[in-house]
Amino acid sequence: MEQESQLTRLGLFDARVPRYTSYPPSPHFTPAIRADRFTDWVQAIPEGAAISLYMHVPFCRRLCWFCACRTQGTQSDAPVRAYADILLAELELLKANLAPGVRLSRLHWGGGTPTLMPPDMMRRIAGAVFDAFPLAEGAEFSVEIDPSEIDEARMDALAEAGLNRASIGIQDFDPAIQAAIGREQSYEITARAVQMIRDRNIRSLNADILYGLPHQTPERIAESVQKVMSLSPDRIALYGYAHVPWVAKRQVMIPEDTLPDPHARLRLFEVARDLLAADGYDEIGIDHFARPGDGLAVAQKAGLLRRNFQGYTDDQAQVLVGMGASSISRFPQGYAQNAPATGAHVKAIGEGRFSTTRGHEFSAEDVWRARMIEALMCDFEIRAEEFMQDHGLTAAALADLFAPVKAQFGDMVTVDERGLSIPEAGRPLTRMIARMFDGYEMESRSHSPAI
Repeated sequence: MEQESQLTRLGLFDARVPRYTSYPPSPHFTPAIRADRFTDWVQAIPEGAAISLYMHVPFCRRLCWFCACRTQGTQSDAPVRAYADILLAELELLKANLAPGVRLSRLHWGGGTPTLMPPDMMRRIAGAVFDAFPLAEGAEFSVEIDPSEIDEARMDALAEAGLNRASIGIQDFDPAIQAAIGREQSYEITARAVQMIRDRNIRSLNADILYGLPHQTPERIAESVQKVMSLSPDRIALYGYAHVPWVAKRQVMIPEDTLPDPHARLRLFEVARDLLAADGYDEIGIDHFARPGDGLAVAQKAGLLRRNFQGYTDDQAQVLVGMGASSISRFPQGYAQNAPATGAHVKAIGEGRFSTTRGHEFSAEDVWRARMIEALMCDFEIRAEEFMQDHGLTAAALADLFAPVKAQFGDMVTVDERGLSIPEAGRPLTRMIARMFDGYEMESRSHSPAI
């Protein structure tokens, strides 16, 4: 109770801050980055480099009310097939601008619902990707799987293509909560999908669940988490639901008076976290959990954990190329985002040009601030030695950066000659502490609750 009082005093339950899956956060992207800059950055990737590739499929059979992703509904395969043709054309355009010998360290299909694609389309796209870019040693091919939109034939197609990490969205198993968020998905349907994954010897399984949903209580989330654990995923993402109906209009379907208040949100997170820890999961960063042998847990122990648009990752590639409408790419030079509207993206690719409409070019200051924020989000510490050696910051400059953080958060941070760290008690404040190292002005309404 004393800790919660401190968190209240420090503003945790009122704050809205970025999730820091990028720095600067995407609201700071501008139209100054267009297709020509994206092309330059692609062409600058060295011969033989290992890159990550993300392919966005923006279609769903059903539009879940809680979701804030760029998606559109379809009951027909026709627009999906037309979009697949555009992905293939975009792939050829990308290949034509890349140096020889580029390999993939990661390939991820997200959405939307990638698994609504028919098996022949999955095979066609995967074949084209691997013809263009072979997988590097130890590479991962992962796909977001909707348990309500998968069958044996589609799972066969994914397994034959080389899928070795599956990700399933669960959110919550309680029927009343599912009805309130527009996503009915029984435990039995989910377990069937997991069994299909296991039957094909797909070695790794991720699961996503949410806290802060309408009608959620500690008892309900405890039951859902126990059901999730019974499926034995290797990795679990425990995200806080962000109610932003001014951004995601479909969220108006969720009455605000059914949502838990910020104090209740913290209790929901703590209940889920404690159950996962008791079951042997390692806590990874602020909202992920992994079995000790999973790549995330190994990376965390080695100091190699990273953060990107998918959350936490052990991928060390310097380049992430996003394909498809609204996808965001990250280069050493900056971020580039494709046209968010599917029609605009399709038109650009059909005309033989990339659809980049906005982004951000890094300054030297962006680079070290981004790394500081990532270090806090991944390791809960900023090591002074790293920033003096790798970024040329002086001890005096670091002291000037750390002083207002210490003044603001007191014993919720530790500052000494080694740098700045966040002890266990202060970790609910991590995103707020990271915000202190953000050099950009922020409109809080555009971001999610700090807890």
